[in-house]
Amino acid sequence: MTRATAVRAVLAVAVLLVSVYISLTMSPRLGLDLQGGTRIVLQARDTATVEADRETTDRTLEVLRQRIDSLGVSEPTLTRSGEDRIIVELPDVQDPRQAAEVIGRTAQLTFHAVEGPAVEEPGEKPPGSDPTADPSSTADPSPTTEPGSTADPDGLTLSDEQGRALDLGPARLSGAGVEDATAGFDAQGGAGWSVSLEFRKDAGQDWKRLTGEAACHPAGDDRRRVAIVLDEKVISSPQVDPSVGCKVGLPSGATQITGSFSADEARDLALLIKGGALPVPVEIVEQRTVGPTLGAAAIDASARAALIGAAATALFITIVYRLFGALAAVALGAYGVISYAALVALGVTLTLPGLAGFVLAIGMAVDANVLVFERAREECAERPKRSLRSALTTGFTKAWSAVADSNATTLIAAGLLFFLGSGPVKGFGVTLAIGVIASMFSALVIARALTEIAASTRFVSDYRSVNGIARPGAVRTWLVRKDPQLFRKPVRWLVVSVALVAVAVAGIVVRGVDLGVEFTGGRLVEYSTSRPVDVETARDTLAAAGFGDAEVTTAGDGDLSVRTGKLDNDGEHALRTALAEEGGETTKVRDELIGPSLGDELRRNALIALGVAVAVQLAYLAVRFRWTFAVASVGAMVHDVILVVGAFAWLGRPVDGIFLAALLTVIGYSVNDSVVVFDRVRELWGANRRTPLDTIARRAVLQTVPRTVNTGMGALFILAALAVLGGDSLADFALALLIGICVGTWSSVFTAVPGAILLERNAKTPPPAPGKRKGKGSARGHQGASRRDPLDNGARV
Repeated sequence: MTRATAVRAVLAVAVLLVSVYISLTMSPRLGLDLQGGTRIVLQARDTATVEADRETTDRTLEVLRQRIDSLGVSEPTLTRSGEDRIIVELPDVQDPRQAAEVIGRTAQLTFHAVEGPAVEEPGEKPPGSDPTADPSSTADPSPTTEPGSTADPDGLTLSDEQGRALDLGPARLSGAGVEDATAGFDAQGGAGWSVSLEFRKDAGQDWKRLTGEAACHPAGDDRRRVAIVLDEKVISSPQVDPSVGCKVGLPSGATQITGSFSADEARDLALLIKGGALPVPVEIVEQRTVGPTLGAAAIDASARAALIGAAATALFITIVYRLFGALAAVALGAYGVISYAALVALGVTLTLPGLAGFVLAIGMAVDANVLVFERAREECAERPKRSLRSALTTGFTKAWSAVADSNATTLIAAGLLFFLGSGPVKGFGVTLAIGVIASMFSALVIARALTEIAASTRFVSDYRSVNGIARPGAVRTWLVRKDPQLFRKPVRWLVVSVALVAVAVAGIVVRGVDLGVEFTGGRLVEYSTSRPVDVETARDTLAAAGFGDAEVTTAGDGDLSVRTGKLDNDGEHALRTALAEEGGETTKVRDELIGPSLGDELRRNALIALGVAVAVQLAYLAVRFRWTFAVASVGAMVHDVILVVGAFAWLGRPVDGIFLAALLTVIGYSVNDSVVVFDRVRELWGANRRTPLDTIARRAVLQTVPRTVNTGMGALFILAALAVLGGDSLADFALALLIGICVGTWSSVFTAVPGAILLERNAKTPPPAPGKRKGKGSARGHQGASRRDPLDNGARV
């Protein structure tokens, strides 16, 4: 064992031990789509006087945090997204009506003197008054304005709790001046539930003056009342106690609001008063609810798919590469442990798309091993007398550029998913990136250490049929013997590709693309009923209940999926009640609400993401390869994207955020395949600069086809398991990738290569320079050997 091998072995063992420890002692952080709960995205809106910027959004977030803490939700999460959005995650909350009502209120809270019974209709204001001036100005006091002050000179006419219209004076202080509000029960005094108020210093003086002025009126007079107004609605208008003297008022700490409150009413009133005024109004632009059973089922299905797919992949590479394939399968298991530990240690939130990305990366992790083993087979075929260890080392060295470039393109796709995706799709980008890095470590460190140790043993060296790389594979042998003239007429392959694109475009035009609710806005709810309900019956029932525009389809095992336009939480409750009349007990499995503005934004961002993906991949390939190779690869990538979208159009499958994640992954995979082919073209062309490019391309394709097929099979095993076992949540994701991998494998050979050949006929760039050997004093014979065509056995007559 060499020193380098020993270092790799020690490093591999150390990383594995740490990974096992992390996996056993730490638990993954599950997203709401896996553990169940509600996710709400709030959009802060500008007012006439306040801009919804980063600072005001942060203040709004803190006010919302107080309210949500008072709801008793376990471990809620509130984060700011961008400049003016707030993401609220509420685990285990299945009915978001109460939460949405509390946190979605703009809660512009003000305190007013009551001037007497109204002489005009409730809600009217004197001409010229601004309905937003008072709430906005009191909600966001400037540095020179004390909390509790107001700039609204106008009064209001509103109905009190009993529906009587009252004239109210100008706002005397705002909710921003409230220090605390608590609900309490007076068992000894018999007063029942009440709400105690405490004000900040200056606001407390304003409150004392307000109640002192009200106390100057006789008991029972409306003018002895103080109105507490929330969003221009009187939530409480208590009388000042007769014991309070005129102009004396109530001190901050001695203020209690009493009445015939129930426990819930008192707590809600305290919550609203304590929450105070939001600096800016907020609007719910996205709301997602996932039942706990759906998340548990997705985890179980993904785990079974991962085990079955990984076992099939391990069996396949063991059959193809024998002992070394079995060692690669061991490294594949180590990859799973390392990538899982990395996700847990970094605190990555594991979402449903992220879980799919983790499972998919298992199938793609064998790519580097396949590249190395195929190069080692070439070395053994070219120089049969060389040692097995030497051939393996050369295989790792020559495969490095293809491994690095192919993984770099996948990392680019993962980065685009993270930066341009939204919600759970970001999790897919993170897990995919971690999977790529972990797969390189498992292939270049763990698998290399295992195979080098095995290659150093006498048994493996003597019995070369055991190791799996000493003899060329059956596919390569058959292709070399047949030697098909693939690119004698490259135009015909491009005609086939154009015909396929035309069929896909026809599907997009004729059938249309079924954009999911994520891109169109609206609401999509999935229900499970205790009694079977067919689609037609459900449609008739909902139409009779006033939901005639609802689209009803089947989902999962007898579940119903209902898609509507604008539908609030109360409307959803009424819709569920209508279904329950036919289906008995009706449980909400999944609920997605997307506002129209967010739908437009997500649709626009999806197109931007695809455009950026094309541009970034083109730029990277242009730097690493010739411009002709880059343009041909990107052309094949666009070809793949159109075919996948067209296939979904013909099949009538929805195009949503998870489909976008699959599409960006297809882009990375497509470029990955093209990179491997063009890397070999560059190598062979540099060594044989006078050979026609179509001949070079044919040889490169025949040499790389085994790698392309073997790698694709690993991913196909995983995706087939996901498609069969993953349920509705992952079936479309797996289907898009299955189509994309098949199409990408085709296009990397029969679209990218013919395209590059045609571009090179008009290009004036000379062939690539031959690769330079490292080291000094290389003999001429060795130099000639390094430049010799790998298909040339060196014999001369």
